[in-house]
Amino acid sequence: MTLYQLLAQFIRQHWRQYVAAAVMLLTVAILTVMIPRKVGIVIDAMLAHRLDNRTLALELGWLVLMGVAIYFLRVGWRMQLFAASYQLGVQLRTRLYQRLSLQGPGFFQQQRTGDLMALGTNDADAIELASGEAMLAGFDGFMTFVLVIGMMLLGVDWRLALAALLPFPLMGWAFKNITHHVQDASRDSLDRFSKLNDQVQETLSGVRTLRALGLEQRSAAQFAELAEHAAAASLSAQRWEAAYEPAVGIALTAAGAMNLGVGGYLVWHGEMTIGVLTSFTMYLGQLIWPMFAAGWVLSLLERGKAAWGRLQPVLAEELTIKDEGECLAIPAGTLSLERVVFAYPGQQNPALDDVSITLPAGRTLGIVGPTGAGKSSVIRLLLRQFEAQQGRLQWGAHILSDYPLQSLRSAVNWVAQEPFLFSASIAGNIALSNPQATLKQVMHAAELAAVHEDILRFPNAYDTPVGERGVTLSGGQRQRVAIARALLTDSPLLLLDDALSAVDTDTETRILQHLFALRQQHPERSAIIVSHRLSAVVDADQIIVLREGRICEQGTHATLLAQDGWYASQWRYQQLEASLDAA
Repeated sequence: MTLYQLLAQFIRQHWRQYVAAAVMLLTVAILTVMIPRKVGIVIDAMLAHRLDNRTLALELGWLVLMGVAIYFLRVGWRMQLFAASYQLGVQLRTRLYQRLSLQGPGFFQQQRTGDLMALGTNDADAIELASGEAMLAGFDGFMTFVLVIGMMLLGVDWRLALAALLPFPLMGWAFKNITHHVQDASRDSLDRFSKLNDQVQETLSGVRTLRALGLEQRSAAQFAELAEHAAAASLSAQRWEAAYEPAVGIALTAAGAMNLGVGGYLVWHGEMTIGVLTSFTMYLGQLIWPMFAAGWVLSLLERGKAAWGRLQPVLAEELTIKDEGECLAIPAGTLSLERVVFAYPGQQNPALDDVSITLPAGRTLGIVGPTGAGKSSVIRLLLRQFEAQQGRLQWGAHILSDYPLQSLRSAVNWVAQEPFLFSASIAGNIALSNPQATLKQVMHAAELAAVHEDILRFPNAYDTPVGERGVTLSGGQRQRVAIARALLTDSPLLLLDDALSAVDTDTETRILQHLFALRQQHPERSAIIVSHRLSAVVDADQIIVLREGRICEQGTHATLLAQDGWYASQWRYQQLEASLDAA
């Protein structure tokens, strides 16, 4: 879909506002072209001494009345047209947000956050201006141009009109050449702004790291360089847009010279009155706006085309995860992975290779292994953040893709190793999964996550703002707040992806005891615990050990110790490490 198709579709949807604005603009254009004609008639009547004071006052009153009507009609069509064009901005930003919210991690690995943010700000603004300001100026300028030229040809003198219009084809040729440069410069300006936006986003997100490494000066220099490039690109775009004005000025100056020369000749030979020449000169002055409007409209449309060329591919990007499931049943029952093979996009070596897992309802599965073994990959496949290249993932009687994504993910409570907290209160972050939860329920979930006492130490307790990304909390507190958030709902599956890595062993033991007690109260709930700390999976019904994407050991804690493999060796090492720390 091109920008013009988008605008045509939008205008059809809001045709009432555009028709109302067009009617008012047409009325304005008619009144505007009537004024010079009336002024010319009044001048000729005054020169011929055909006007008395009463008639002159009446004619002047009509001119004032037309001017007042033009003023209010211009206010009216602006309100109609801009009210509609702003809706396009809302629609585009809503479509972009909805599309981004449905995309999987694979999409965001190929996109820059700052660039996506720029699409929803600068680019959407450019398209919005094309649908409002450009349509307004284009229609107004076109109607005024047609009516003025019509009056000049038919109402004044066609010879004078043709002479005055001779320079305008040259102006059209100049516009054609300038337009190509405006589009290229506008696209470059938007790209530069996106890079600058991305730099700001990354810098603010990692400001503490930059300070810790003493890289403030280096970051500031990078920002200054990108800002200079963005400013230079914007200046280049403005220069080409400004080139429209000299082209208009030269054409109108030449037209004015032709008007004076030919008009003076006709007046000198008595073929035209001074009043008619005055009217024609005023009409020529009224062509200034249509000419400038043409340049302004072309500039806005080229900016809009450049912006739409950046935004449209993102809106049309296929979803990395298909959401075509039609099973309305709540996922429940045995969860199984059968001979799953999975590699991340762009990677040749599989993250999971021939992995088969069976987790009956109400059981707990522990997944351990060295770094890069594929533990988190299992979680990502269960959440359908990625799709396996081979194998079958099934929950109950249906494969995972049979469930709509919303139904599937609402049946899962997931706590990541690095949980995300929003800029809200602690209570608001815990209640995110269940906004209707009472404060008592929130506090109970915090107690299960062993973070209740920490929260009470804050000045405002549960009303304490956590700051952006939970910056006011420690890593362990953020993890426990996220666990409390997960425990606030009764979803049938709990996924802990190394979610206890930032807490001490005593706190870990308390949380696991609470989870075990909660499981006794809800025997139908299953859990998968991914951890590098083996103490977190000791009580699991089944434990699997992943190495290089394959299951190399599996069984209970006691069984794995008896096998004397990687698990047993790692267990002895971690127990020794814990005893040394205690000493």
